[in-house]
Amino acid sequence: MTAAVSTAGEPVPAPDRQHPPTIRNPVLTGFHPDPSFLRVGPDYYLATSTFEWLPGVTVHHSRDLVNWRPLGGALTEPRLLDLAGAPDSGGVWAPCLSYADGLFHLVYSDVKSLAGAYKDVHNRIVTAPSPTGPWSDPVTVPGHGFDPSLFHDTGPGGTGRSWLLWLEWDHRPGHDPFGGILLQEWDRTARRMRGPVRRIFSGTAIGRTEGPHLYRRDGWYYLLTAEGGTSWEHAVTVARARDITGPYAPDPAGPLLTSYGDDRLALQKAGHGSLVETPGGQWYLAHLTARPLTPRGSCVLGRETALQHVRWTADGWPRIAGDAGPGRPARHVPAPPPQEPAVGEPADQQSPAAHTISGTDRMTPSGWMTLRRHADPSWLTARTDGLRLYGGESLSSRHRQSLLARRQQHTHFTFEATLTFAPTSPRHMAGLVHFYNTRLWHYAHVTADEQHGRVLRLALCDRGRYAEPVGTVPLNHAGPVRLRLESWGAHAAFSYAEGGDGGDGGEGAEGPDGADEADATGGGDIRWQRLGPALDATRLSDEYATVGGAGGHYSSWGFTGAFVGLCAQDLTGGALPADFTSVHYQGHDRQATP
Repeated sequence: MTAAVSTAGEPVPAPDRQHPPTIRNPVLTGFHPDPSFLRVGPDYYLATSTFEWLPGVTVHHSRDLVNWRPLGGALTEPRLLDLAGAPDSGGVWAPCLSYADGLFHLVYSDVKSLAGAYKDVHNRIVTAPSPTGPWSDPVTVPGHGFDPSLFHDTGPGGTGRSWLLWLEWDHRPGHDPFGGILLQEWDRTARRMRGPVRRIFSGTAIGRTEGPHLYRRDGWYYLLTAEGGTSWEHAVTVARARDITGPYAPDPAGPLLTSYGDDRLALQKAGHGSLVETPGGQWYLAHLTARPLTPRGSCVLGRETALQHVRWTADGWPRIAGDAGPGRPARHVPAPPPQEPAVGEPADQQSPAAHTISGTDRMTPSGWMTLRRHADPSWLTARTDGLRLYGGESLSSRHRQSLLARRQQHTHFTFEATLTFAPTSPRHMAGLVHFYNTRLWHYAHVTADEQHGRVLRLALCDRGRYAEPVGTVPLNHAGPVRLRLESWGAHAAFSYAEGGDGGDGGEGAEGPDGADEADATGGGDIRWQRLGPALDATRLSDEYATVGGAGGHYSSWGFTGAFVGLCAQDLTGGALPADFTSVHYQGHDRQATP
């Protein structure tokens, strides 16, 4: 078995009270982009984008900035978020979690189209007494742009008013599509916009200004923005003004944070930041980042969340000066002095490297997500020994897929499940999927064949091009089939076994040459056989998913990250059930090929 590892993919150290705690970046691994950072009393929260995945807006909690406990998704009902038909990398963009009047305020974009010149966006605000809800009915606010945020000027010396900020998108040829940051007052009592809309900032020379967040400190209003796009040139910039409506002057020293220009940094694409002040007066920045397998290579884990320590200059500008250099993202950051946990409150922990679904889990287990439709008993039910999926539409559908998945959080992992499934048609399918979006996936599944009966197939979708690189594999038994997906960096492979159970899912049992080998992890005598060749896992990445188009606009975007999941299809419309048991994800800290 592998050693336990943290969400950052490193061995979890034993508590050491003789040395100050250290933040190990990324604090949220795998697909966790666009962090909104909030402190309420001693409690810290991170809210991140979920795009086409449900529940919408993932929220984490911490008391020390080192250990983060998932609170689940905020938008759990169709009245809050309906993603049926949402495009790949559409849906929820850049949420902002804030607090005022004893309520949590969540503002988010629901993007209905994004390819080409136009962005069709619905921006909404909901409130709740807790970050876990229950959330109010949404109020729609201006939608001619995205990345909305709320600023409540309610601290000492503040006006008590609230303001909505967002990026205005301009589709017209000859115009900068990043049309500037807009500001309008939000009436918290009446729950509506009021007053004029003001353009307060057009960005710096870096360009592509978006992701605004506003703060007040020592008589200044500080505007934090993301610039440079979402890839290698990404950055966090700062401007300030004495009046909330501007004019805002950029920091003459340049970006607060960027990875651009130094391919040696472990944390790349640093940008889209959000600030928090600790109870002790220290400041920290949450930002998105990514870790390529090679310099400027694929980031198979997607965009993640990291934290940096912020210091202020004598003339009032924020600075990051960690061990990676001025304005550069560091892997290890000093944490603030520890706080005592509240009485009766569960301690926050680093997310485990191993995750097993059992019959004690909820219908949607913590950390698992569904695609474009909310979990409900019509297609997903919990059983005493696992889960049942009722077959839905194909993996290329943007409507009614029966897919339950979790983020890939390690470059090296094993994902296993035992499948009980009785297909009678080639249009009945169920199995394990390595999934990026509806046009990019690898799928090992049990189905039926007119000649052989129940069979295994391996299907690939590469930017919409469908292929089956392996011939039909007849199954010798009518009973359960154990399926396994293993990944090692840029490559991944499926295996299968008939009879027995794969146990608790430990080290990969298959040799690098693809030969079958007995599993020594327990659970009976099981022999794994490779299903097809090693596959190119770099296809399941933001870099590969983003494709240029005509007129300087992109024809498809990649903003999410790879998932591993369970799925079932019944293209006859009969909703044939598939039962999954002994579902287990294990992240590895090794660097060897299985």
